[in-house]
Amino acid sequence: MRILLVEDDDRFADALATALRRHGHHVERARSAAEAQAVPDCAARAELVLLDLGLPDLDGVDLLRRLRADSQIGIIVVTARGEEAQRVRGLRAGADDYLVKPFGVAELEARMEAVMRRVRSHRHSARGTRSYGPLDVDEVGRSVRLDGAEVRLTRKEFDLLNALVRAEGAVIGRDGLLAEVWQTTWQGGARTLEVHVASLRAKLGDPGLIETVRGMGYRMRTP
Repeated sequence: MRILLVEDDDRFADALATALRRHGHHVERARSAAEAQAVPDCAARAELVLLDLGLPDLDGVDLLRRLRADSQIGIIVVTARGEEAQRVRGLRAGADDYLVKPFGVAELEARMEAVMRRVRSHRHSARGTRSYGPLDVDEVGRSVRLDGAEVRLTRKEFDLLNALVRAEGAVIGRDGLLAEVWQTTWQGGARTLEVHVASLRAKLGDPGLIETVRGMGYRMRTP
């Protein structure tokens, strides 16, 4: 997941960014509201903002309102301000969640996943496009973008990728994919499935994006 961390405390930010990167996330840091607002097209470069409210140049809630006005990006407030009034203020300003310091990385990961499920569901219902990590899959236009760049797929490759993305990281068995994409349960179709998975991996440029679950089937890597 691509994360923008807006935090002026170097010690806390360094520790959190290190922990998140160990979990496979890409983290970009801003130390102030001005730095956060200077990030070109924040919503395109990050999927989620972790926002501290105690910023040196602007109240974090004001920055939250500005970010929310520009996009529907996921925003989680991470702050030492734990009073109920502050929580209500942050949530009403547009935060998707509110987490009080100190907190564990496992809890943060769970909250991030929950927020991104809501954000992706909203994006899909709003424009017919399902977003999953770096992928945007337009089911209506039958097009795929990877980090904003179009990926040209055959009809079956699109159907296969779309089925995997809709599962949101859950494993789909080989028989299930054959039935959904090729409308067959013929066991000889397994080789066709393998060839299409290999072709998709090559076109997406990241073999690990589609994971093989031995003895079961395939799934998309968790963003």
